[in-house]
Amino acid sequence: MTQRITFPITTYSRTMSVPFNDLSRRYEAHASEINAVAKRVLQSGYYVLGPEVRALEDRFAVLMNAGGAAGVNSGTDAIAIALKALGVGPDDEVITVANTCTPTVAAIRMTGAMPVFADIDRETFVIDPSDLEHRITPRTKAIVPVHLYGFPADMVRINEIALRRDLIVVEDCAQSIGATVAGSPAGSFGHAAAFSFYPTKNVGAFGDGGMIVAKDPAIAARARRIRMYGEEKRYEAVEEGMNSRLDELQAALVAWGMERIDAWNARRNEIAMRYKESIKNSAVTLPTQVQDGREGVWHLFVVRVAERTRFIEHLKKEGVGSSIHYPAPVFEQSAYSFLNEDGSTLPITKEVVSKVVSLPLFPELTDKEVGLVVDAVNSYSQTVE
Repeated sequence: MTQRITFPITTYSRTMSVPFNDLSRRYEAHASEINAVAKRVLQSGYYVLGPEVRALEDRFAVLMNAGGAAGVNSGTDAIAIALKALGVGPDDEVITVANTCTPTVAAIRMTGAMPVFADIDRETFVIDPSDLEHRITPRTKAIVPVHLYGFPADMVRINEIALRRDLIVVEDCAQSIGATVAGSPAGSFGHAAAFSFYPTKNVGAFGDGGMIVAKDPAIAARARRIRMYGEEKRYEAVEEGMNSRLDELQAALVAWGMERIDAWNARRNEIAMRYKESIKNSAVTLPTQVQDGREGVWHLFVVRVAERTRFIEHLKKEGVGSSIHYPAPVFEQSAYSFLNEDGSTLPITKEVVSKVVSLPLFPELTDKEVGLVVDAVNSYSQTVE
């Protein structure tokens, strides 16, 4: 019998009072608009790499003050192709973090390069620039800072290090569209940036998709070649490439979402602020919002709890969904045992990963549901009754 493999988008039960996420609510609220977008694309006769993709690429290039953009089929491919377009390959090392989702590291490996992990800041969970610099070796070619949970890394300091050490920077912006550093968008600092349109993202597709933006138009053009078999023109490959094309339907739906991103991010911020103001429980450490001119967009609201399993069971008993982003650092996953990383030089990463829990945070969450989450968290006790 063939084993069926599933990839859950949300971690909740329909019987819960407050789901961790519910993607169907967005469709239900905007069904006529979404259906109209889909009908327009289906009637156009253009389904892959057509005018919808080109319009979205232009939009992202302007948004990030970039030289060009390339729509691809996932955020993972966006990182990998951006690195390849910038010349990263076998025998190179790429510095990133281990508390990210696996795709960041998978993308680095797709180039043949080796990931090297730097430790993170205890409060913001993003890469620590000081520790990053200590990880640089003669083989280091690039840095992939992850703007985790919607909070941007310190791109000012990271860029200073990269410039001084002649390193490439590719920002992992999968969770951070709308975040800023010193007033400029996260994604506008590196040589390139990678975005994900996975359905749960702040702007998600109704399927999968990704986007690369690059400062140098030539790098953006190379990324577009790589995504299409390395072809300069049809059936004429000038370099080795792959098949990673953003389809027209997803591009059009992302463009529809981009018209609403400010309102959606504002609602996420409203919910997060209510959590921060109303959760009063010394057993639960709340996340940091702003530091050194960096402002996040609350992709996730991640708290820290010493006894995570008990806390999650308490929330479940109270009818509140939750999730863990992410349960184990990448180097502890069996696929990456070949890295021979035990985490002994990454103490903050190991500590934080063992305690994180994500609370419900999506724009369609109601005020009543937010109140139920607050009540559930505040009623949690570390003491065994």
